[in-house]
Amino acid sequence: MRKQFGMPEGEKLVNYYSCSFWKGRVPRQGWLYLTVNHLCFYSFLLGKEVSLVVQWVDITRLEKSATLLFPESIRVDTRDQELHFSMFLNIGETFKLMEQLANLALRQLLDRDDFLEDEAPPRPVRPHRNTSALKRDLDARAKNECYRATFRLPRDERLDGHTGCTLWTPFNKLHIFGQMFISNNYICFASKEEDACHLIIPLREVTIVEKADSSSVLPSPLSISTKSKMTFLFANLQDRDFLVQRISDFLQKTPSKQMGCVIKGRRASIAEPGAESPLAPEMVTELPASPDSPPGGHPGFGAQEAPTSSQGLLKLFQGNSPVEDLGAKGARERMKEESWNIHFLEYGRGVCMYRTAQTRELVLRGIPESLRGELWLLLSGAWNEMVTHPGYYARLVEESKGRYSLATEEIERDLHRSMPEHPAFQNELGIAALRRVLTAYAFRNPTIGYCQAMNIVTSVLLLYGSEEEAFWLLVALCERMLPDYYNTRVVGALVDQGIFEELTRDLLPQLSEKMQDLGVISSISLSWFLTLFLSVMPFESAVVVVDCFFYEGIKVILQVALAVLDANTEQLLGCSDEGEAMTVLGRYLDHVVNKQSVSPPIPHLHALLTSGDEPPTEVDIFDLLKVSYEKFSSLRAEDIEQMRFRQRLKVIQSLEDTAKRSVVRAIPVDIGFSAEELEDLYTVFKAKPLASQYWGGSSSAASRRDPSLPYLEQYRIGASQFRELFASLTPWACGSHTPVLAGRVFRLLDQNRDSLINFKEFVMGMSGMYHGDLTEKLKLLYKLHLPPALSPEEAESALEAAHYFTEGSSSEETSPQERREGSRNEDAREKGGEEKGTSPPDYRHYLRMWAKEKEAQGETIKDLPRMNQEQFIELCKTLYNMFGEDALEQELYHAIATVASLLLRIGEVGKKFSARAGRKPQDGVPEQDRPPTPEAQPAAAPELLPPATGDLQAQGGGDTHLGRAPQDSQAVVDGGSGEGQGSPPQLLSDDDTKDDVSVSSYSVVSVGSLPCEDLPDDTVLVGGEARSPTRSGGSVDADWCISFEQVLASVLTESVLVNFFEKRVDIGLKIKDHKKVERQVSTSSDYEPPGASG
Repeated sequence: MRKQFGMPEGEKLVNYYSCSFWKGRVPRQGWLYLTVNHLCFYSFLLGKEVSLVVQWVDITRLEKSATLLFPESIRVDTRDQELHFSMFLNIGETFKLMEQLANLALRQLLDRDDFLEDEAPPRPVRPHRNTSALKRDLDARAKNECYRATFRLPRDERLDGHTGCTLWTPFNKLHIFGQMFISNNYICFASKEEDACHLIIPLREVTIVEKADSSSVLPSPLSISTKSKMTFLFANLQDRDFLVQRISDFLQKTPSKQMGCVIKGRRASIAEPGAESPLAPEMVTELPASPDSPPGGHPGFGAQEAPTSSQGLLKLFQGNSPVEDLGAKGARERMKEESWNIHFLEYGRGVCMYRTAQTRELVLRGIPESLRGELWLLLSGAWNEMVTHPGYYARLVEESKGRYSLATEEIERDLHRSMPEHPAFQNELGIAALRRVLTAYAFRNPTIGYCQAMNIVTSVLLLYGSEEEAFWLLVALCERMLPDYYNTRVVGALVDQGIFEELTRDLLPQLSEKMQDLGVISSISLSWFLTLFLSVMPFESAVVVVDCFFYEGIKVILQVALAVLDANTEQLLGCSDEGEAMTVLGRYLDHVVNKQSVSPPIPHLHALLTSGDEPPTEVDIFDLLKVSYEKFSSLRAEDIEQMRFRQRLKVIQSLEDTAKRSVVRAIPVDIGFSAEELEDLYTVFKAKPLASQYWGGSSSAASRRDPSLPYLEQYRIGASQFRELFASLTPWACGSHTPVLAGRVFRLLDQNRDSLINFKEFVMGMSGMYHGDLTEKLKLLYKLHLPPALSPEEAESALEAAHYFTEGSSSEETSPQERREGSRNEDAREKGGEEKGTSPPDYRHYLRMWAKEKEAQGETIKDLPRMNQEQFIELCKTLYNMFGEDALEQELYHAIATVASLLLRIGEVGKKFSARAGRKPQDGVPEQDRPPTPEAQPAAAPELLPPATGDLQAQGGGDTHLGRAPQDSQAVVDGGSGEGQGSPPQLLSDDDTKDDVSVSSYSVVSVGSLPCEDLPDDTVLVGGEARSPTRSGGSVDADWCISFEQVLASVLTESVLVNFFEKRVDIGLKIKDHKKVERQVSTSSDYEPPGASG
């Protein structure tokens, strides 16, 4: 498989299936290969070969359909093609695996951090993983996600196995059929009949696991007892002995002490049937009746303990006033409390209670305020995380004190906007508690940090729970119940907004078209979903929706939203614009009331600002919930997850397209590329860091993508990836010399010296090669052969024959080039120091970067440093290789030979004006490593510019024209390394010179060592090493140097060179060829298909 599709060793095959690919109206029978990162298809039929490779991250639509043209097929859409596959042996299994792989790939495009480790694609831990093992990993991942979502368990919980069984339910005296699930910390049960019974038993609560006597009525029973003195009886277990052993193994690994609950140094024992319980009653500690009253193990805040560390703000500001004083509302509140107490007696209380349809009915009737915090913790699963991480929140608060980041600034800005109408947040006590919770979460999850709307939700959580409880409820919301909602791009909210639009089309078809025309859904749904209606409804009504949300999840939010639209159908159909429709919905939600609330009414800020003369009729929140369940109860959690996957494809690809357009707009208009070309360049550029994310590379994927940076700088590539792009996109193809030139371009573009370049730097380099004028292109080539683009190793390799460096003096004055290099090094050190810190850089860091970017460069051709002899040799070598594939190859070779010999003599003449005579260099410091100092640089005399170059050419004799020889001419090349000064020159033909592209294939011939008058008429001066007759062969002429103005003037004397550099090249064709190679799409007639291999 890797050989067939050109995949690296890191790409793993998951599975392959026989199917047909529809190419036009003709099906091509072949094999569909599903790898971790690619969908591949291969077919070889009747001499025709079809090979196809599609990245999962490029897929915009994936669905299973059955039409007349494509019966029972799978449709795969990308941005530029539509693919259909059919004739599967098991289309359901294939489509499910494709969904998993596409979903995992899309996670790479989200702003996810490493601590959400289960979202990363599976990586083999052994070098040789077979296909079935990798597929088992994916199946296990899918089961884990479903298991955690069903029972609201922590993200690190791993399902060990499940088995069919029955559970004895004492509240109705029945044996209920269902599935038992075992994981490393929990035993869970789910009935086959939905809502019949759900059960969660943490192993930290288990005291006894006992095998009871079997009977015909109760075969293979298993009894589990907990600290809260509840006993659960399971039966009809297939392999009871093995199950008991697994539970025993997990119990041994369970900490014996959690939040003050101790089993006195003993683990729970496994009792045989009929044996006495090994634990005495006094050894069992009962679970606290209410998690709202935490045990003494809860962390405090030191000596000066904040009141909010132990109770909610509502209790602090309302006190414990008896409900008897509230009349009918108080009586109804007492009835709710009594109903819940009865429920606790029958079904249990705490984490281990039976969760049935009766529980849901009580939640829909409203949770009493005295129990709201406790039930939110239990229903959301936050209680499990809180008791298994004692002291975690207190440590976060302590560590985040005095720390400053962009998130803390945003938090401070929004603190006083959090429920300003509530008295709890009109003083410093509530504000300080809110600040601590939001800051602690920002430091727990720096990828999210802080997002708008988190302050509103957290302020409500603080009303009904302590700071630590509010923190863990926020964790449950952001990381499990509302995945990807609270990040910089609110992807999760946009996904559910797409689901809402889809449901509106299906369930409210008469209203859907009107809402789309008005554009209302996209405007209203984000505020509804992000704040759980807390920002659009009166507070006492919205908390009832939050009650249902913690029990039902996102399903109830969608139901309520549909019910609101349904209730306002007639008015919305009569609206003429978006503003009118928004007003209708806003006024309706402002008057959704909770007539049963015992809290003092809090005026809704939005209602006060939009109150009119004729307020709409008040709607009771419980009536709205009842209607939502009656009309839209057909929604199921499984269906919502399927719709989330479909919408996630659209949303993420839409966001990527938006990011691409933003990047294109941010590129300067004078860059030369069109918008379409920039978009194509961004696509191929972004593919490289994504590939390294799943195939690995020299630097981590996190260093290649930084979501905190602007879109323009998020994706970054390393040197090896740049060489691949450069080889396929550059107009300066240099054959085998191309990787060397690519390395120099990369070092030139990498201004901050972090071994990575972003898209802007990449485009600037490409623009110089494609759209610069002659001067700009030559200037770029010139700089590519100076430090830092030219590394010292490359410069030394240009003169392998040199045995020593001549001595000369160096100036103590720092040159402008050194000052620029020092400044860049300081920037790199500053950036490196910031990257080593634990906190993300604040906004001032980005302001400094922006200011530096806006500074005028002011670099002119006169600012460029002079080029020494070694650097000139490398420049000649690059030019020599650059012309190898051109149609005017011979003319270009002759022209560059003429220019090279001319520049050699200019450098020799320039030595006469140098003030370096008699000065010696520092010991051990090569001359070429020191930039020329002002007093050491030769003067640019007027006679060395174009008028004088003609005179210099004339000195060679009337019949001698350097570089303009016939096809069969020969080149004079210095012997270099192995020969002394007296060695005769070696004569090479043009063909020999072309074939040899190594550094030693030519060298610069000095005017002093071989006068031009002595050359025959058919001789071509290819170039070589400039030296005076007094120096030994192969050594460096320390005084020889040229300036960029001299290079430019010399090139302008050759029209063929001018035409070459002014020739326009279409980058679109090169991008198209690059994409074709990347996709590996080919068609041939003489290729035998290889066997499937991993």
